[in-house]
Amino acid sequence: MLRSPACPAKEALLYVLAVIPSRYGSTRLAAKPLAAIAGRPMVQHVYERTKRAKRVSRALVATDDDRILSAVAGFGGQAVMTRADHRSGTERVAEVASQVPADVYVNVQGDEPLIEPAAIDAAVAAMEDSEVLVSTLCVPIRNPADILNPNVVKVVTDFDGNALYFSRAPIPWLRDVDPKDWLREGRHFKHLGLYVFRRDALLEFTTLPPGELEHVEKLEQLRLLENGIPIRVVETEYDSVAVDTAEDLARVEEILRKR
Repeated sequence: MLRSPACPAKEALLYVLAVIPSRYGSTRLAAKPLAAIAGRPMVQHVYERTKRAKRVSRALVATDDDRILSAVAGFGGQAVMTRADHRSGTERVAEVASQVPADVYVNVQGDEPLIEPAAIDAAVAAMEDSEVLVSTLCVPIRNPADILNPNVVKVVTDFDGNALYFSRAPIPWLRDVDPKDWLREGRHFKHLGLYVFRRDALLEFTTLPPGELEHVEKLEQLRLLENGIPIRVVETEYDSVAVDTAEDLARVEEILRKR
């Protein structure tokens, strides 16, 4: 089990490798990484925005398909081939970590073409504290419907900013308050699925057995909490738009057009 140092300390300059897991197969949107958005494949949007993060030393696409490898090479990016049997993007990033040295690794979701570089920097900045093994992001929920939406993952933290729990259910539950008033009476946070790992924590993750909470919630990050590995949660103002359907693609294109 990984343990944090007894006393916090400032890190020296970190070498940060951002890895974008990019799997060709998708149940809801065929060949999703290559889906065209404003004339460019989605993976290119994610890669180029990730490269703009000031704290990222290098960006790399990790894929399981020659077509994605070729597309990345076509726009001048860097990509590596990884195994096809990974169950999650985190496992794919861990395979890269086992071969490509870095101080910390950023797992950037390959289906978020509007990822904000400043949000990546905020998550990486948490690693300046040597006690932090894993960091992630959250954003205040502003739409009341999102609190009750099981597709919007919520997170609550302790006084130090470490995650207490992630859930698809409304957390915290505001007792004796009508749900329509929850935004006015309390604060709820949406979890953004970007993670920053120290190398040892990332490699350790792949050896841990899934726990009961991960099984019932279908949330991979709960494996870390169930095994006693803390996750530092950094609040950001930047929300994200994940692309899972053709409707999501149209939404992202409209956002880019307005920008």
